[in-house]
Amino acid sequence: MTPAGRTMVQRLSPDGALAADCQDDPGMTDQQLLYAFGVMIQSRAIDEWAVSLTRQGRLLPYPPAVGQEANSVGGAMALREDDWIVHAYRELGALLVRGLPIATHFQYWYGVEDGSRLDVERYHLAPVSIPIGSQLPHSVGLAFAERHLGRDRVVLCYCGDGATSQGDFHESLTFAGVWKTPTVFYVQNNQYALSTPRDAQCAAPSLAAKADGYGFSGVQVDGNDVTAVHQVVREAVRRARAGDGPTLIEGITYRVGAHTTTDDPTRYRTREEERAWERHDPIRRLQRLLIDRGLLTEADTRSLVAEARTRARQAFEEVESATDPELEAGFRHTFAEMPPLLREQLARLRELRGDRPRDDR
Repeated sequence: MTPAGRTMVQRLSPDGALAADCQDDPGMTDQQLLYAFGVMIQSRAIDEWAVSLTRQGRLLPYPPAVGQEANSVGGAMALREDDWIVHAYRELGALLVRGLPIATHFQYWYGVEDGSRLDVERYHLAPVSIPIGSQLPHSVGLAFAERHLGRDRVVLCYCGDGATSQGDFHESLTFAGVWKTPTVFYVQNNQYALSTPRDAQCAAPSLAAKADGYGFSGVQVDGNDVTAVHQVVREAVRRARAGDGPTLIEGITYRVGAHTTTDDPTRYRTREEERAWERHDPIRRLQRLLIDRGLLTEADTRSLVAEARTRARQAFEEVESATDPELEAGFRHTFAEMPPLLREQLARLRELRGDRPRDDR
C-alpha cells in the first residue's frame, strides 16, 4: 500500500513491530504511547456512538474518523500547547488532545452554536470548517500574523485529499511558500474525496509531490502509524519554528466508514478493498506495540474501551438533556448585523411555527 512518488516514512509495521533502525527508540516515550492509545480509543468510541445516534435520529449527519485516528492524534501531540490547530471535520483526536470536552464536540453536531464557540486562548483551535479547503487560507494568515507579532507559534492545518483539488489549496500553499510562513499542512489522504478515488482527482505521483511546485518540502508518512506521524510532524514543526518555512505532509490512511452518515460507500468501493486496509488499523497496531513492550494487556484494552464508551454516552446525554438551541441561533451568528434576506427567512420560519412577529435587527 506504499504509494508512488515519495518514500513513505513508517516506523511501525502493520503487525505492530518497530522497524529495525528504531527498535530501541519508538520516537515517543512510554507515557506518550499510552496517552496516544487512550485518545485514539476515546475518539473511536465517540465516533461509533455518534454514528449510532445519527441512525436513531438523535444527531445531525456526522463524519466519523474511524481508521484515521493516528493522523490527528500523532500530529497534535507534536505541537506546543500554544501552537494552533486549524482543522476540517475529521480531526476529533486532535480536539481531544487539546482537552476539548466531549460534550462540546457533540454540541456542534447536535446543532448548538456553542459547540463552535471555543476559548481560543485555552484551546488554540479554529472552529470546525465544513466547506472543503476553506480553512487553508486562514491557516496561512494566522501563521503570518503570529510571526508579524514576534511570536514563534506554528500552525498545523489539516485537510483531506479532496481539498488539494481546490483553488484554496493552491492559493494557500503559494503564499505560504513565498512568505515562508510557519505552517504545517497535513493532508489526510484517506483515498477518497467523498466517492472520488485519489487517482481520479490528481495525476501527480503523490500529493506530497505537490509541495515541489510551491518551493518547500513534501513528506509522505504512514498515517496509520502514530509514531511515524508524530516524528514527521515534530520535525516539520521544528523547521517552521526555526524560520525554515512550511511543510506539506501527506498521511496515507483509509476512511473505514462512510464519508458522512448520509453516504453509502458500497456504491464506489469494494469489500475486498476494505478488508485489505483493516490490517492497517492504527489502534490495533499501537496496541500490539504496547503489549510487546509490556505496557498494556488485553484486559487493560477492554477496560479502556468500556470507559471510553461510557464517557461518550454520558457526554451526549448531557447535551441532549439541555435546552434545544433557539431557532434564531442558526441566523444570528453569521453576520454582525443580520441582512434583510436572513431576516425575511427567519420571519417566515417563525410564521410557519406560529410565533409572534419580532424585530430581528
